[in-house]
Amino acid sequence: MKLKSIIFSISKALMVMMVLAQFSCASQGDILYFQDENLSGFTQPVINPEIKYQPDDMITINVSGLDPDAVRPFNLSTVSYNADNANAQGNLQMQSYLIDKNGNIEFPVLGTIALGGLTRLEATALIKGKLDEYLTDPIVNIRIANFNITVLGEVNNPGTFTIQDEKISLTQALGLAGDLTIYGNRKNVLLTREVDGKKKFAEFDLTSARVLASKNYYLAQNDVLYVKQNKARVNQSKYSPNNGTIISAIATLATIVAILIR
Repeated sequence: MKLKSIIFSISKALMVMMVLAQFSCASQGDILYFQDENLSGFTQPVINPEIKYQPDDMITINVSGLDPDAVRPFNLSTVSYNADNANAQGNLQMQSYLIDKNGNIEFPVLGTIALGGLTRLEATALIKGKLDEYLTDPIVNIRIANFNITVLGEVNNPGTFTIQDEKISLTQALGLAGDLTIYGNRKNVLLTREVDGKKKFAEFDLTSARVLASKNYYLAQNDVLYVKQNKARVNQSKYSPNNGTIISAIATLATIVAILIR
């Protein structure tokens, strides 16, 4: 009976060890953000880079002035746009232009205007300069209507989000996605960005405060963040019915041996 008890104890220990190996927990160092103790080098804030317009951007352009009748031909008919997104509320009244693959839009009266690669200030100055021929002191307001960012992977609320103020940081984007899950790899968050038709990549280590000084800390339109799985999640994914069969076989074998020697 003593030998039987020993065999049962060994089988139980083996089962526990296999389960723990499959579901190992992440250490505290894998979970905490901004662990650096010395933050003195980050007193100078990162400047949000100016957004440059690119193909497939949908922009709104509103022209106003002292004479409403004079500016009317330079404005598209107002349409209703439903901002179908958790962080964009209500209907927006907008006059939208889609920048084509060549970076151009077709503007009333003025015709084709190349806006691709320009910042808001540059685009505003360009259009205002063309309007000076027709209007006195025109006012031009431009906004991006589809400034979207996407957050995927190990976050609580993955999805695509429309940003109304055209400015969002890495941490704000992760906040919109409900923060990382306990299984998110905080040391390796991947950023994918399209620049001049080519995909560019960058990685963030959220456990280091140096991420706050990254040149990519502020996101651009259509950026995609992907939060990779940490080791705990990978180990979980390795667990399969086959592993359960192995554990069951060990327990069964131990029982048979115990019966035979009884």
